[in-house]
Amino acid sequence: MMKLDQLNFQNTFARLPETFHSRLHPTPLPEPYLVSFNANAAELIDLDPDEVMCADFAEYFIGNRLLPGSDPLAMLYAGHQFGHFVPQLGDGRAILLGEVKNRAGEHWDLQLKGAGATPFSRSGDGRAVLRSSIREYLCSEAMHGLGIPTTRALCIVGSDEEIWRETVESAAVVTRIAPSHVRFGSFEVFFYRDQPEPIVRLADYVIDKHFPELADAPDKYPRFLNEVVIRTARLMAKWQAVGFSHGVMNTDNMSILGLTFDYGPFGFMDAYNPGYVCNHSDHGGRYAFDRQPQIGLWNLTCLAQALTPIIPVEEARAVLGHYGPTYAEHYVDLMGQKLGLTHAGQDDVPLIEALLGLMHANQVDYTNLFRSLGHFKSEAGEQNSVVRDQFIDRPAFDAWAETYRARLQNEPGTDEERKVRMDKVNPKYILRNYLAQVAIEKAEKERDFSEVDRLLKLLGCPFDEQPEMANYAAPPPDWAQHISVSCSS
Repeated sequence: MMKLDQLNFQNTFARLPETFHSRLHPTPLPEPYLVSFNANAAELIDLDPDEVMCADFAEYFIGNRLLPGSDPLAMLYAGHQFGHFVPQLGDGRAILLGEVKNRAGEHWDLQLKGAGATPFSRSGDGRAVLRSSIREYLCSEAMHGLGIPTTRALCIVGSDEEIWRETVESAAVVTRIAPSHVRFGSFEVFFYRDQPEPIVRLADYVIDKHFPELADAPDKYPRFLNEVVIRTARLMAKWQAVGFSHGVMNTDNMSILGLTFDYGPFGFMDAYNPGYVCNHSDHGGRYAFDRQPQIGLWNLTCLAQALTPIIPVEEARAVLGHYGPTYAEHYVDLMGQKLGLTHAGQDDVPLIEALLGLMHANQVDYTNLFRSLGHFKSEAGEQNSVVRDQFIDRPAFDAWAETYRARLQNEPGTDEERKVRMDKVNPKYILRNYLAQVAIEKAEKERDFSEVDRLLKLLGCPFDEQPEMANYAAPPPDWAQHISVSCSS
């Protein structure tokens, strides 16, 4: 394992021309203190977890001191925000320290989010607050625990520097780890500037680094686009299956590697509602839960347009055609697994849709319902009260249950074996907004970070029962209805 001054920085993005970035150092913050450290994420960069005890650890990861070998910069990009193109965005409050190469040969970006103003900040202050940093830190690790592609989070470092949002809050920096921070908007900025050369350069960079098997292919650019299409389609299916809503699916928040990226006003659904809008700022519901698959394709279309200098339009359109079938196949497979089906197909779609319709009509908790379905008894005459009692309209559930029971007769194994399968795909624990809020309030009011660490540990194993933590699976209390999450979060 490595000490802080031994990390193997490579910094390949920094070697691209300055067209792609702006070099600068983070802006210092006074009296930094450690909020939380994620030893599991530290393994990605071979960092010795004992280094957290280093006197300068907080100084390094709030940006007051530079890690040896780092080459800090802010990345340039553009993007469609809520459907409208913004010609220049870029890292307005995030600074990429560089890329660490681990012993396995993997490259991992280290990025400080909230490290101060950059040339791309526009009117922003370049800072992040403790509240939003805790939310991103916990959710990125919760998504990893659920098996969903995501950026990771190494640590949070706080400061009592006052930051103005809706009210005065304290500053914090979260260290984000990802294979790459290149996004759809990284290509869009050069398309709208009518600069094809940087598009070629960036595409070659991404292919050489992340899709080396395509590097020598004569059709490498269409195949690269196809990789992004497939990864994005599968990511959208995973979000929908777990009940996750991103909140701000702008093209500058879409990862070129199909990662869940840029956590802001996200939310996991409590009571199932296909029209769920987790972002208080999304007044038109553009990024409502049930619109996410459609928006995924819309965003890919923007990327495909940006790549038309290197991919013929008709060829790009053909590649985009792979999105729908890929999404549908993966979503049905995931939902079938949640129902305990070993091989789900289009014939099972009515069964899935009927259950979701019942859940919506009866305001049934999404996560808890699917977890409890593992207890469903498939034999005729068996009682299924643990599931049935979650529905107000019990006759409607009974009718669905008969169809489900008949479908289970075609499945191999026993009910007990099916439950084991289902418990591996239906989480017991998710990062409900109220759980995050409790941790945030303890951190803000008492400088007590124990709840952050407790949630980090819990959400790392979301499919395990963890009896001592059973109350963390409870539906939200009444006061949680008043939690408001917006783009400033």
